[in-house]
Amino acid sequence: MPQLETSSYILAALTAGGGIMGYVKTGSVPSLVAGSAVDGLGGYRMQNRQPYGVELSLLASIFLGGSAIPRAIRLGKPVPVFLSVLSVFGLLAFGNAYRRKL
Repeated sequence: MPQLETSSYILAALTAGGGIMGYVKTGSVPSLVAGSAVDGLGGYRMQNRQPYGVELSLLASIFLGGSAIPRAIRLGKPVPVFLSVLSVFGLLAFGNAYRRKL
């Protein structure tokens, strides 16, 4: 599972960057908090072999996709499109890992 941990941390860093951009542009505190907290926590839990790490990272990807994909379709701006691509990657990676756990 080291690849999943690394993926989770990379997604956390990239979504934190998107969250910071969202905060700077619009003052959106939820973007800032959600962008960094959940994926980082999922990676930390996976790294320490604690339960629900994969599930937390999958949940973060679901929420990210739910917020970014409609904005990407509606606006077509680079940040929502980039965050949408990240969410799809997370959905595939963590969804497959979750499915294998079952």
